[in-house]
Amino acid sequence: MSLCTLARRLCLSRPSSGSRLSAVWAHLYSTEAAKDTSAKKFKYPDVYDPYGSMPPPSDKVVDLADRIAALPPEEIKQIAPALLFRLNQEPPQAISGQGFSFGPQGGSGAGIAKAEEKKAEKTVFDVKLEKFDAAAKIKIIKEIRTFTDLGLKEAKELVEKAPVILKQSLTKEEAEAIIVKIKAAGGVALME
Repeated sequence: MSLCTLARRLCLSRPSSGSRLSAVWAHLYSTEAAKDTSAKKFKYPDVYDPYGSMPPPSDKVVDLADRIAALPPEEIKQIAPALLFRLNQEPPQAISGQGFSFGPQGGSGAGIAKAEEKKAEKTVFDVKLEKFDAAAKIKIIKEIRTFTDLGLKEAKELVEKAPVILKQSLTKEEAEAIIVKIKAAGGVALME
């Protein structure tokens, strides 16, 4: 409900003179009333400290910080493990990065070794249609329909999008059988 409607109902519900109604309307439409509704500004403190006030560090702590800053980088890296050992603390556990790709870790030899391990342990394959002979398009569409649940239109659209993945999550034997069938029909398929 708007402010004007509320004022009308308030003024009409009470029997009063016309001067009272005109006073309400004058206040509603006056520029002074608009100036009075301005928001009050909040003054932020000069320094915001979310942790509250802390006492200044002692001379021992400042001296220790200066000595640590003067150390070479190799020795600075040794501080955290030495403190953990001295204070009988366990080192923090590594967070699992499973499912995330952070690129090759370590040297170039380590990246190659990891890539070889992944290739050796791969058990699930995808079949990808790279290209096909234009004259063999109909044969390839028919062949794709035999090992997928696609209709004629969907299979045709899939073939026209080449290079495209035809089927996913296959064993090596199933993928090789599909590749042989597509090759016999006149297409080039790869196992990924």
